[in-house]
Amino acid sequence: MIKTLYLRTVLTFIGVVILSIIASYFISLSLFETEMTELLQEEMAVVGKQVISFYETQAPPDKDVYFRNIAKFNSYWFLLYDDSGGRQAFAPHDIKERREISPDVVRSVVQGGVYRSPLDENVEYMQTTIGLPLQIDSKRYALFIQPAPENQQHEKKAIFYLVTVLSIVLGVGSLLILIFSRYLVKPLVQMTSATKRLAKGDFDARIRFTRKDELGTLADSFNHMAQKLQEIEQMRQDFVSNVSHEIQSPLTSIKGFSKALHEGELPDDTRKRYLQIIHEESERLSRLSENLLRLASLEAKHHPFRPFPYALDEGLRHAVIAAEPLWSAKGLTVELDLRPIILIADSDQLSQVWTNLLGNAIKYTPPGGTISLSLTEAENSVTVSIRDTGIGIPAEDLDKIYERFYKVDKARDRSVGGNGLGLAIVKTIISIHGGEIALESAVGQGSTFSVTLPKP
Repeated sequence: MIKTLYLRTVLTFIGVVILSIIASYFISLSLFETEMTELLQEEMAVVGKQVISFYETQAPPDKDVYFRNIAKFNSYWFLLYDDSGGRQAFAPHDIKERREISPDVVRSVVQGGVYRSPLDENVEYMQTTIGLPLQIDSKRYALFIQPAPENQQHEKKAIFYLVTVLSIVLGVGSLLILIFSRYLVKPLVQMTSATKRLAKGDFDARIRFTRKDELGTLADSFNHMAQKLQEIEQMRQDFVSNVSHEIQSPLTSIKGFSKALHEGELPDDTRKRYLQIIHEESERLSRLSENLLRLASLEAKHHPFRPFPYALDEGLRHAVIAAEPLWSAKGLTVELDLRPIILIADSDQLSQVWTNLLGNAIKYTPPGGTISLSLTEAENSVTVSIRDTGIGIPAEDLDKIYERFYKVDKARDRSVGGNGLGLAIVKTIISIHGGEIALESAVGQGSTFSVTLPKP
């Protein structure tokens, strides 16, 4: 059983060439047999006319000697019939096979007619006959010319040489296809090996060749796929590491303080402080779990999406009112520049967006700072801008803040209770609504998040 593409390619090529040679031979015979016979008749007619013309010019005394000599220098049989049907045959050698001519044909040629074997009948190539009238000493004859067996031998030799040449071509072609097929199949072998490595978890597998054809395009696509899988695997590992870290930290606190509560007598204020810490860490775990589930649901398109007419300005006011205890406690000033705008959107999801963005602004704005919310309307979209006068974000971190668990300042983020999922959730929700989010920020100069949503 032929299993490799290499052998299949080679054997297919050889088989096609052999079948083509055989088919072309028989097709050529069937197509050109009539033309070949006609050319042979023309040649024999010319030879016959020359023989007759030479005889009439030279008038040799012995016709038998003349035709016997003529036959020695030609690859034809000469058959001479007289008006009574008598037959004489002249050939380069002894005739072992008698080729009779029809009496009617002989009579017709003797009387001055010219005969050619009909081309539309099943007459063999070597039985082609030309008949010409001849007059010797006032006596009428019919001279018939037929190919001698030597002609057939020459034809067989020509076919043998042709087959030999075609066989050489086949051999050379097969050798070349063996070489070039290996060149063709080699990239596929590399791809198979790289695919097996990739399936085993080796995401560093790459195809190491450069070509400009379809195989080169396939190799580039494979390398691009392997790179993306490597990035996804790295993201998976980072995700597991981050989740483990985010879970382990509050669990360690809960375990440590609960153990302290069980050991000996503690003052009431100490006990209350330990219980408060346990409560805060439990809330932190709860938020982490809730955010993870929400993010997974949003990214998997399983989260319910219920678009209805939504008053965007009212949604922003409700978010500000809900967060009043937080910004009031820090003495922040909240400025609103809102105009009535109606969108078709999921109010619950957009409320989550405003809560997360406003919460971040409150967290990272020092006491006495200012937070501004504004709405601007374009022909096909509306933009919500949330600006703060907080600590700002370094330029090198601007492209990473939407990654899950990414924190610009991990120590500061832990002190305010963040888990690095808020902006990832925000970006996913905005994408679901067909919108975009942009950020402008500089260290010490605050940040401005701009959310652009399409109008209905």
